[in-house]
Amino acid sequence: MKQKIIDFVNGVIKEMKKVTWPTKEELKESTTIVIVVCLLIAGFTYVIDMAITQIFQGIF
Repeated sequence: MKQKIIDFVNGVIKEMKKVTWPTKEELKESTTIVIVVCLLIAGFTYVIDMAITQIFQGIF
């Protein structure tokens, strides 16, 4: 069992060395895009929610 854990950890270390990590600039850019898209989706959801609320208030 101990050998299996050691082999697993060694495998993880090998694979992590193959990872290409983003640069600081790429990370900032990706984060900005995610925040903007989240805000757009939140705004869209808010507008749709308000429209549906108005429709239901008009019906009932």
